[in-house]
Amino acid sequence: MTSRTRVEVRPVAEQARLSALPRHFGRYTLIVEHCIYDFMAEFARGYTGGYWRMFELSNGGFYMSPPEDTYELRIDSNGFRGRMSADAAGITVCLFAFSHLSFDYATEIFPRHFHHLRELALDHPEARVIFEAID
Repeated sequence: MTSRTRVEVRPVAEQARLSALPRHFGRYTLIVEHCIYDFMAEFARGYTGGYWRMFELSNGGFYMSPPEDTYELRIDSNGFRGRMSADAAGITVCLFAFSHLSFDYATEIFPRHFHHLRELALDHPEARVIFEAID
């Protein structure tokens, strides 16, 4: 039996926000950001925008989460319907975005970020609902 190191989450400081996405995604920064927002708008029909929080992971990963609230997500492509926290919704839409972009761009950035974030999701308090949503 192998043991995993628990992934630690660090909020991105206010003064570091402008450099966080480019540091992780380089020339794909705007594409990633728009893809995340688009998935959130598609999955959470009541979502109207707002100030997203950014997080960096101890394994090199990154994700964003929408304003604090709970969100009812509806994912037509897999039939998922469920309520989750802002943090879990952010992880879910980021996983979708990274997966989607990995098929559109020939770069290792998106698969790497998908796997780093998936590793965090395994230990998340809402892991069950996150994995139901991305299935």
